This record gives sequence, C-alpha cells and structure tokens, in this order.
Amino acid sequence: MSRADLVTNKKNPLVEERVLQFIAEHRLLLPGQCLVVAVSGGADSVCLLHALLSLKERLGITLHLAHLNHQLRGAESAADADYVAGLARRLGVPATIERRDVKAYQDRQRLSLEEAAREVRYGYLAEVARSLSTGCVATGHTRDDHIETILMHLIRGTGPRGLRGLRPQSEWRSGGLGVTIVRPLLGLGREETAEYCAHHRLAPRLDTSNLSLSPLRNRIRQQLLPLLRSYNPAVDEALQRTARLAGDDSAFMDEEAGRRWGEVVQKQGDIIILDREGFGRLPLALKRHLLRAVIESLVDSVRDIEMRHIDGVLAALGKPAGRRLDLPLGLTFAIEYDRFLIGRDTTALCPFPVLDADAPLKVPGETRLPGWRVRTTVMSPKAITSDTDGFQAYLDLDRSGTGLVVRRRRPGDRFQPLGMSQPKKLNEFMIDARIPRHWRPRIPIVSSSAGILWVVGWRIDERVKVTAATRRVLDIEFEQA
Repeated sequence: MSRADLVTNKKNPLVEERVLQFIAEHRLLLPGQCLVVAVSGGADSVCLLHALLSLKERLGITLHLAHLNHQLRGAESAADADYVAGLARRLGVPATIERRDVKAYQDRQRLSLEEAAREVRYGYLAEVARSLSTGCVATGHTRDDHIETILMHLIRGTGPRGLRGLRPQSEWRSGGLGVTIVRPLLGLGREETAEYCAHHRLAPRLDTSNLSLSPLRNRIRQQLLPLLRSYNPAVDEALQRTARLAGDDSAFMDEEAGRRWGEVVQKQGDIIILDREGFGRLPLALKRHLLRAVIESLVDSVRDIEMRHIDGVLAALGKPAGRRLDLPLGLTFAIEYDRFLIGRDTTALCPFPVLDADAPLKVPGETRLPGWRVRTTVMSPKAITSDTDGFQAYLDLDRSGTGLVVRRRRPGDRFQPLGMSQPKKLNEFMIDARIPRHWRPRIPIVSSSAGILWVVGWRIDERVKVTAATRRVLDIEFEQA
C-alpha cells in the first residue's frame, strides 16, 4: 500500500473527513470563530494546519497561525521558524511568529525544562488569542500523545482524572490569561500525520530533541511503549479504553461533586471553607474528587498536585484543630474545630486585626488601635440596659481600676473565666473555647496590673464581674474600624 493510499483509500477515510467528524462529535468549534493554530513545524501541527485549511469553509471559521521559537536549539530553532513563516505564506494563512527565552524563564521559576517550555508556549498562545479577540487555540496532539500522557500520569501517580489522558478540549489558565485548547487530531496516529504530510508534499521539520532520552515522554515513546507492545500488541487500544472508562467515571464524579458543593463548600475571597462534619460524611472517593475540584478553583493549574498530596490531606482530616499541611503552589490545608480551610493565606479568615503592640486605654474616652475603635464609659449599675455581645463588656470599675491596657496574649497568661472558681491557663481556655489556633495571637486582651480582665469576644474575669455591691460600672466596647 502506497503512502497516498494510506491517506485516501476507502478503508481509511480522508484525514480531513475524520478530523471534521471528530470536531463535530466533540463540538470543538463554532461557526464564525477565529481559531489560532499552534504550528511548531513538525508533522502533527503541519497536518493540523493543512487539514483545517481545507475544512475552514465547511466549518465557517478563520485561521491564524502561531509559532514560538523557544530558543533552545540554536540554528535549528531559527530554521523551524523560517519554515513555518514560509508555510504560512504559501498557504495564505496570517501568522504571528515570535521568540521567547525559555531557559531564562526556567531559571527564574525553577522548573524542569519541559514544564518551562510548556508554560511559556501556552502563555504565548493565550496572548496571541487575546490579541485576536478569540479564546480558542488548536494544537496538533495525536492519539500517540494521548497514550504517552496516560502512561506519564500513571508513572507519576494519578487518580481517575489523570488516567483520562489528553481531552479533546481543555482549559488553560495562568496569571490572568486563559484560553480553550482544542485537539482535533486526537483521533489520528502520528504515523498518519506523517503520511498525510508526505502525500501533500509539505516537508515538515524534524525536531531532533525528540530523539533525546532525557525527557520522560521521550523515554516512554522510545523505550517503554515498545516493551509494553511486546507483552500486549493491543496495549494502545487497552490504554485508550482505560482512558474512556476513567473519563466516564470522572464525569459522574464531577456531577456528584457539583451537587454536593453547595452543601459542604463555601468560598470567602481566596479561601475555600469545608464544613468538617458534612465533608467527613462523604464517601472517600467523593472526598478525593471534591478536594481536587476545590484546589482547581484556587489555582491556575493542578499540574503539581499529585495523588499523594490529596491522600496527605485525607490522612490529616482526623487530626486535632490547629494542624496545618503545606501543599504545592503555596497552598495550605488548615484544620479548625468545625471546618477545614484551603488557601494561600488561611489567616486571612481571622476576624481580628493584627495587634502590633500594647496600647493603654483612655478611661473614660475613645482609643484608636490598628483596626479597632475602643470606647469606655463610666456609668451607674442602673444604666445597664441590655446584655452584652462578645465585643462589649461591663466591669466593676472599683475592681478593674482605670490603668487598663490592650495587648496580645503572653506565655504563661492565666485568668479566672467568669463562672469559674479557680484560675485557668489562657491557652487552655482558648482550646476549650475552640478558638482556632491562628486566631489566638490576634485576640485583644484587656488587662491591668492585677492581670487579665477580659478576653475580648469571649469571657471577662470572674473577679471584675458586676454584682449587687457594684457602685460604678466600666462599659468597654470594641468596634472594628
């Protein structure tokens, strides 16, 4: 069978028709859309461009070629850019061709070369798409890339989502940029794209870095897959079947997680709050899925979040309040008494401003503190008209005195909480009161030379409570400024 036959015979329909069918089946494109086509110069991307060009009238789309010189292979990279520019001119496709210093980006971000190249490349494609007022980029990923991706995820450790491999459509986000990635060639193999290019005399470029065994993907392609095929000649089909099953399972879990989201998840700013009791009742598989969905809602990419990190969070669920677990991407998982927090700064949910230094209170009068306004009034016991909330307290002035200070807690602090017959360590009181650990340094403490008089928001000291013998009452009210 000739190369031309492989591309055009009836048993193997025209590549263009298969691409058209794949686009329609997965609803990848809309009429009137401007589509950015990522073209490296290799056979896959050149096949993609040529096939889409032949289909653009039927699809009702316009095309714009984008090529990035990663500046990693010297003259070879420059020759790739020249080839793509010439191809765009011959085919009459408008093009944007630029260069980026991927190595410098790698050094700044401390990434692997493959990760750095991917981030820079997709960032560039998103910029091109935005400049054209479109949000869609087509890449030349094939069935072979899909199979290699499944194995890469499996080797690194993944769950059902990773076993899906490459999806026909996905979203990419980073640093305020976002773009939809579509992969119209996922139904084709790499050999077919090479045959297509040969049939149409497109003479694509060969990236010699693909011959190196340093990148994991190349080792999978050149070493692992041939070995697996010696065990099972149909291993490619088996892996694709696994990916389809994983996709079906993930779709169900996505739907179930969405249904439970409103029951156990709340978002405040850049922090996700999980109801501890409600989340704890979920099945283990749904906990895993929901955790990953939560993290996805906080970051641009979950590439660095592996199954071991999710399992680490699950293992921490039963630990005492106050425990924290550091995750990749600067995220923290924090445990409180009745909730879990996930975010980059979980202390942001603390309702108390930071107390930098001790501050004397004006009695009577008003005192301004960072984040607080404190009013003190001297009154008769008969003037007490209502119960106080956590930020207002009535003290016996003759017992408390007027030399009052607002401060942070200190090591060894003790006081006698209202209603108790004996003093208690302040730290033990805060634990018993289920005050989150990261709140405790910010809670204002009203004290005098006699010790703590009021843990603001919680309890006054038994010794300064208003009694029938009280002659003068000190009314203290904290209000956030």
